[in-house]
Amino acid sequence: MLKVGLTGGIGAGKSEVSRLLAHLGAVVIDADRIAREVVEPGTPGLTAVVEAFGPDILKPDGSLDRPALGSIVFSDPGRLATLNGIVHPLIGARSAELERAAAAGAVVVHDVPLLTENGLAPLYDLVVVVDASPETQLHRLVTLRSMTESDARARMTAQATRDQRLAVADLVVDNDGPLDELEPQVRRLWSELTAKAAAT
Repeated sequence: MLKVGLTGGIGAGKSEVSRLLAHLGAVVIDADRIAREVVEPGTPGLTAVVEAFGPDILKPDGSLDRPALGSIVFSDPGRLATLNGIVHPLIGARSAELERAAAAGAVVVHDVPLLTENGLAPLYDLVVVVDASPETQLHRLVTLRSMTESDARARMTAQATRDQRLAVADLVVDNDGPLDELEPQVRRLWSELTAKAAAT
C-alpha cells in the first residue's frame, strides 16, 4: 500500500484532482467528507461542537449550520483551534479505519485540506500538493463558489501559505491554468504513484 497525502489551498482544485485519481483507481479517503460525517445529527461530534459554540450554530432541523460556524471560527484563531480539537481526532480515527480496509497493493490517497497546517506530512509515503497562485484561488472562490472577496481572503489567510505547502510537497500538480490541462497531469501522477506502489 502506498499512502499519499493530497493537499492544496482552498480554490486550488484539490477536489478535482482527488476525483480524477478516484476515477483512475485510487482509494480516496476524503477528510472533508469525513468531517461532515462526524458532526451529523445524533453524533458525539455534533454534541461536542454545540457545547463549545452554542445552539446558534444549528439549523432548525438540528443539523450543523456550516456558514454560521464558519463565520465564528475563520475570523478567530482561538475558536478555530477549539473546533479542530474536537473534530480532528474523530476524522483521524475514521480515516485510519478506512485505510485498514484498503487492499494490500492499493494507492490510498488521503485528501486532507489542512495537511500542512497540522504537520501531517510525516504520516504519508508521499505528499502531493495541488498548486495555484493566490490570485487564481481568489478568482475561483469569488466566481465559482460565490464567496465575497473578504470571506475568500479570510479562508485563504486561515490556511498555510503557498510556500509552506510547497515546502512539504514531494510532487506538485500545477493547477493555475484551465481545467483541460489538469487531467493529463493527473494521469502522469497516477502512473508515478502506481509505479511506486508496485515497488514498495
